[in-house]
Amino acid sequence: MFFRHRSTQAEYFDLPGRAEAEIIRSFQDLDRLNRLFMFARPFQETLPRWLGPERCARLEILDVGAGTGLLSRQLSTWARNRGWDWRFTNLDCNPVGLHAGNAGCPVVASALDLPFVEGSFDVVLASQMTHHLADDQVIRHLQETWRVTRGAVMVCDLHRDPGLYAVLWLCTRLLGISRNVREDALVSVRRGFRLREMRDLANRAGLNDAKVWLYYGARVVLQARKTV
Repeated sequence: MFFRHRSTQAEYFDLPGRAEAEIIRSFQDLDRLNRLFMFARPFQETLPRWLGPERCARLEILDVGAGTGLLSRQLSTWARNRGWDWRFTNLDCNPVGLHAGNAGCPVVASALDLPFVEGSFDVVLASQMTHHLADDQVIRHLQETWRVTRGAVMVCDLHRDPGLYAVLWLCTRLLGISRNVREDALVSVRRGFRLREMRDLANRAGLNDAKVWLYYGARVVLQARKTV
């Protein structure tokens, strides 16, 4: 029963009026968790196989919900080591994280109203931010990512799974993660997705040919590509 439906509990991270120093500490803890759980790995494994090495030689990529820009830094370095040029625009509604992480090409805006013209990017990514949205907002978010890509969309988010919940409960305590971020991590899992839910949301957003699959039991991945 506990994991049957997406939780609607708000995350502390999303509350307005938090002090800047506290927000920065939260982003630092979040980045530690993301490094530990290798959150860039699904994109590293999937994008080259999906798009092909030739297409990966040069990509203009939008990261929606970029936080400190950690994902773009990791992927840019990883691509450069393979002789590829991946150029990122980092978008987040919270300017503090973008500034704290010195995120390249920062844009402060909502994932529900992307300030770009149609077909502005080769690829649009969203990593572990979609669960912050209610279902109707997820639909709008997917529609916006689809609008601004000329190539592909890849969304990676948390699987609403008791096993992942237990692992996060343990790891956040062993790492000494702050209490608010520890609690938010568990809420995030309860706000996460099951495969059928993500497929339904993609269909309702008009991404009827999207592929939705499970990455090592911990993440739900959505891939959708525009035909040329």
